[in-house]
Amino acid sequence: MAVRTQDARRGRTRGRGTAGAVLAALLLAPACAAPRDTVPGATAQEIGATLDRRAAAVLEHDTDAYMAALDPRAATFRAAQRTELENLADVPLESWAYEVKDVTGEGADRVTAQVELRYRIKDFDRVPMSYARTVQLVRRGGARTWYVAADRAADGAPGQLWQQGDVEVVRGTHSLVLGVGRRTAELRRIAATADAAVPAVTGGWPEPWSERVVVLVPESVEDMAGLLASPVASYRDIAAVTTGEVGGGGRAPADRVIVNPQAYGMLGDFGQRVVLTHETTHVATRAYTSAATPVWLSEGFADRVAYSRESRTAAEIAPELAEAVRAGDLPARLPSDEDFGFGEDAAELSRAYEGAWLACEMIAREWGEEELTAFYKAVGSRSEREGAVERAMHTVLATTPQDFTARWREYLRARLG
Repeated sequence: MAVRTQDARRGRTRGRGTAGAVLAALLLAPACAAPRDTVPGATAQEIGATLDRRAAAVLEHDTDAYMAALDPRAATFRAAQRTELENLADVPLESWAYEVKDVTGEGADRVTAQVELRYRIKDFDRVPMSYARTVQLVRRGGARTWYVAADRAADGAPGQLWQQGDVEVVRGTHSLVLGVGRRTAELRRIAATADAAVPAVTGGWPEPWSERVVVLVPESVEDMAGLLASPVASYRDIAAVTTGEVGGGGRAPADRVIVNPQAYGMLGDFGQRVVLTHETTHVATRAYTSAATPVWLSEGFADRVAYSRESRTAAEIAPELAEAVRAGDLPARLPSDEDFGFGEDAAELSRAYEGAWLACEMIAREWGEEELTAFYKAVGSRSEREGAVERAMHTVLATTPQDFTARWREYLRARLG
């Protein structure tokens, strides 16, 4: 089963990246579940038809047709929806469709539908992005036509950038940057940095990938949290995150890199390069990342690619861990997934990332670049965590976790001591 995940790096002043034509066949047949007798299949089909008309209007930028699908009595909602459609005007959509998943009745003329919004951005999304929505619909005056009266993110689902304001689009050579409330010059700089990240990642990850990246730049960290359906406190010091579906084997939607403009803006050129190269690495490796992949491996690999073209010493890249090693406080084990929690102490979080980076550095130096990639793929080829790392260490590196950890600790002493 595919697992929704978020990868991130903490943005700090030292530059720690912490932490992506009109649709040929638009109308999808609604897949409806009607758990209550009061909502027959015919009703679900009628609702699907209303949403199909709405979807066609989005693609065609037809304001009149879009508004015609909305409840004529819902003045506030209609005004907000008109603005939302205007916000989408510059986004290069290739497809936009709704799939009805479930319908419950609230009387003869009012229903609530659980809907999946699916859309693709032209030239960047191979398959549609998917978001759960809760849509309320009404009938007026005894007519059979259903009108959309409310539309919101389903419980626990993220919001969308165009709901936060007018989306400005900047297209780079390998990137597409979508921003709200940010200056055009800032978005262009981000696109240039993302463009430089793509070939750097291709050089560090030999497997084929799209070599394209979508970057979202909301106006504030509060808006960033809304795009992630997470508490604001989790992201205040985070420069960027990558959201995506792991284990997709190339069939999952393209990732989105979401930038926290405040934390990202505090970084210098070096830090911004590292952040976007790190996050772009997550985009490239997503098809080979699964629930079996420990965070130390995914984050350490992304950091290794991000730092590979930077002329910094190990102690400069890993200052927190270097200080600990020199004080005789050598970590006893590889970082656990919990060590990468955003709520952790900043120094502890830095040491987790630094230790992960050096673990991947050690594999590349002592076993080889090809073996590092093979190890990453071997771990990610498993669907469950249990035994995945152990098997990959045995088959690819001819070692054990105990031996690997001991060698890693000695490597820390040699590089940082």
